[in-house]
Amino acid sequence: MQYNKINNLLGWLCFFIAAATYMLTLEPSVSFWDCGEFISCAYRLQVSHQPGYPLFAMLGKVFSLLSMGDNTKVPYFTNSMAALASAATVMFLFWTITALAKKLVAGREKEFGNAQTIVIMGSGLVGALAFTYTDTFWFSAVETIVFTLSSLCIAIVFWAILKWDAHADEPGADKWIVFIAYVIGLSIGIHLLNLLTIPALALVYYFRRYKNITWKSGLIAFLISIVILGLVQYGIRGYTIKFAAYFDLFFVNSLGLGFGSGAIVFFLLLIAAIVGGLVYSKRKNKPVLNLALLCVAFIYFGYGSFAYIPIRATANPDLNNSHPDNAFTMYGYLNRIQYGENPLLVGPYFDAQITDQVEGSNIYRKGDKKYELAGKSLSYKYDHTTIFPRMYSTDASDVQFYRGWGQIPEGQAPNFADNIKWMASWQVYQMYFRYFLWNFVGRYNDADGQQSTESIDGNWTSGILDGGRHLPKNVVNNPSYTPLYAIPFILGVIGLIYQAERRKRDALIIGLLWFFTGLAVVFYVNQPSVQPRERDYSYVGSFYAFAIWIGLSVVALTDVLRRKVNARTAAYVVTAVCLLIAPVLMAKQEWRGHDRSTKMVAHDMAYNYLISCPPNAILFTYGDNDTYSLWYDQEVEGIRPDVRIVNLSLFSGSWYIRQMQRPMNASAPLPITMPYDKYKDGVRDVIYYNDGGIKDPVELKDIFNFITSDDRSMQGQNQGGEYVNYLPTKNFKITVNPADVVKNHVVSVEQMKQLTPVMEWKYNSNYVTKDDLALIDILAHNDWKRPICFTTTIGTSNLVGLQPYLYKEGFTYRLLPLKQDTSRHDQLSKVNDSVMYDNVMNKFKFGRYKTARYLDPESTGMFFPVMMTTFLDLATSLNQDGHPDMALKVLHRYDNEMPGGLYPFIDIAARKMFMAQMAYELNDSQLGNKFTEDINQYLMDQFGYFYHLLQTDSRRMPARDVQIGMEVLTGLVKYTDKAHQKALNQKLSAELKEYSAKFAPVIGQP
Repeated sequence: MQYNKINNLLGWLCFFIAAATYMLTLEPSVSFWDCGEFISCAYRLQVSHQPGYPLFAMLGKVFSLLSMGDNTKVPYFTNSMAALASAATVMFLFWTITALAKKLVAGREKEFGNAQTIVIMGSGLVGALAFTYTDTFWFSAVETIVFTLSSLCIAIVFWAILKWDAHADEPGADKWIVFIAYVIGLSIGIHLLNLLTIPALALVYYFRRYKNITWKSGLIAFLISIVILGLVQYGIRGYTIKFAAYFDLFFVNSLGLGFGSGAIVFFLLLIAAIVGGLVYSKRKNKPVLNLALLCVAFIYFGYGSFAYIPIRATANPDLNNSHPDNAFTMYGYLNRIQYGENPLLVGPYFDAQITDQVEGSNIYRKGDKKYELAGKSLSYKYDHTTIFPRMYSTDASDVQFYRGWGQIPEGQAPNFADNIKWMASWQVYQMYFRYFLWNFVGRYNDADGQQSTESIDGNWTSGILDGGRHLPKNVVNNPSYTPLYAIPFILGVIGLIYQAERRKRDALIIGLLWFFTGLAVVFYVNQPSVQPRERDYSYVGSFYAFAIWIGLSVVALTDVLRRKVNARTAAYVVTAVCLLIAPVLMAKQEWRGHDRSTKMVAHDMAYNYLISCPPNAILFTYGDNDTYSLWYDQEVEGIRPDVRIVNLSLFSGSWYIRQMQRPMNASAPLPITMPYDKYKDGVRDVIYYNDGGIKDPVELKDIFNFITSDDRSMQGQNQGGEYVNYLPTKNFKITVNPADVVKNHVVSVEQMKQLTPVMEWKYNSNYVTKDDLALIDILAHNDWKRPICFTTTIGTSNLVGLQPYLYKEGFTYRLLPLKQDTSRHDQLSKVNDSVMYDNVMNKFKFGRYKTARYLDPESTGMFFPVMMTTFLDLATSLNQDGHPDMALKVLHRYDNEMPGGLYPFIDIAARKMFMAQMAYELNDSQLGNKFTEDINQYLMDQFGYFYHLLQTDSRRMPARDVQIGMEVLTGLVKYTDKAHQKALNQKLSAELKEYSAKFAPVIGQP
């Protein structure tokens, strides 16, 4: 069989193996983080968060149509798009490896003969299939996320440049360069990571086209590649829109034409310039210029997918992030202005003080007929700065983390050595190489491990020495415990060294690909401190590059073995062995931790949020996992369309407030009374507190009217002499009209005797931002017409001090005008019994928690504790209010629906201890014993590991966990004794005595 035919068939074999793997482990519904938003935006062609992913949305729409009207199947098919794109990535990786292996093998001794094909194909199979089963790539391959299609774009352009390299001397070969430009343009509509391949692509071109290769010319070629990268990233992607915006400003404000007229003229001029340049280059026989202009043109063709954004924004879909319907907003949207900028080459340390601020360019907003000045951009001068700033964030939690990580004493200023140490130890090692080692060496678990290099959680392990570490069973029996014995890493290093020795230029190109899609991202993003989640998905391109070297290790090892046996035998043996010790081993170890085919947690937790809300409720959320899955449930499956979801982190945007003032799905507009001119960009962005000496609480409507008044007699002057609004008091109140409460069925008949005539509370901040302002408007003018709810996972700072009037009704707190219960230390544990009981017992879904083969970190670390607390608070409240039978039913429902032994952290054991206590109090010793034995099994497992650490490495021993665990064990002894469970009590007492002695230095006992 011909080489090309074998190469093609085995490439497709890799595709089918990868596709089968991902389809078998595919998540059947929505996943956490951005997936819910992406599915919603694809299904209804909406506008997602910055910088927009238009091509991804359009492709997702195509796949969503395969659901054939069954909306519950939409995420399965959009997830399938990710699976198939990932499988195609593996296929192109195979062809890339075989192309590079062919270069290594070509020109060997003649007796190597037909074995050449075997070793080349073996290289492709080993490298491509090893990448198939890498942790990070597999995680993204089974959910609707942009990184799968982005990886495909990386694979295609790198494969294409090797195709060009192989045919560069043939007529028409430069079509591959134009094709690459087009894919790069398309990739901008998916994710920007693909642009980072440009330096590696440029060096392939340089090595192939130029004969006199020197270090000097090579360095110049590299610098030119960086310039090309900058031109595409900032010139084509960014400044094209900026120039269009200023054209539009002139045409609209100066010529009086309509919005968009100047942008259209600019794009026509741009097209004319490119076409003119192409004609000129052709007539003057300038092939390099012609090729460059063709590439620019095709990048623009691909980039044209972004026309989707203003078109759909103008259509006003439900999800319309930033409402980018004009060139200025579009420019800010593309450049993620909302997220701010991190300093790159020069900037302050975290302790630097601002000495001055400098006004920059004008900021424009779209008015009714013209663009209006919304303010000016500001830059700051500091009392001291540094080159290459890494420790720059002034956020209090970030500063604390800097000092703790770098062991910088309070009051001591950081220096450049601290800055570089932080970069090397946290940004480079902890937030890149730790991820790299996950994929090719192995990992302990999938818990978040950003904050410690020594903890088991989120750390890497080869597994080779784990047998002597006395690891707890909840680690070694967890699906995410995946030791790879460092074999894939060793193979990759072998392939790297072998290629570097024999084809230095190719090794340099792969090295550049690895660097720019890995460490260069680290340096460019310049993460300030602990991230909301692990960021390994950002570096999948570099893992792709390393997989090439894993594949090339087959060539290296065959070269060694063929000195002992004939070439054909060596090729077969090495290929077979490498397949077993890399892809097969990785598939075996990683499968359990990536099989999401039985998980429904994200979908059902969002369902529980929505179902906890009364009809026509306003539900305030905050984080991604509070919001995106809810958007999916509502926008795609149509669950509770009457509930208005309000994300407070977006509510600070004037565009979002304006959207909330119109109907959405089956939800009426929010009761926001402010006209747009009161809160548009540059107006009341922040209102500061200035104590007016007002002692008594002030009616919220009066406060709202005061802080939104344009009357200068109700304003103060800032340092610049401008008249601005201010907040004169933090003492708020709402006078409750009983007629409104009764008419709108806010409370039950039984609760009417608890009705408070006035709700009084203290505002919990020194300033009012736009989201707070809009929330105050709603609270002041809702008049109890619509239920106001907050997710139970929202931060207390977002509750504006309303805790005394918030009652749990499931996964939400509901605002109720009841008298304050001052006896409660934890105001957020109050429960509206009857409503919450009905929601939890009759309406909730439980995400297949008990039967799912794998649960991700959000399911275990975030929502399992939420679910446990929900049941515990409900049962506690029912028991205290005289409903012990209902409380016991709640405990049994928890036991039936939720798994035992799922302890993401030791605090969960304490919560379950209270469940056991309550079961005993309710005279269900069997259930109490079941809970107790489950907790005890976990504690003994942990204590054994902690005691081993105390003996061998006390510095790593978590003293807090030991102390909490001992308190839990003490409680279990007490409760089993009180419940007359003698045998169990004796066992627990013996364990308490044993570990009290063992942990005496930790718990402070003699």
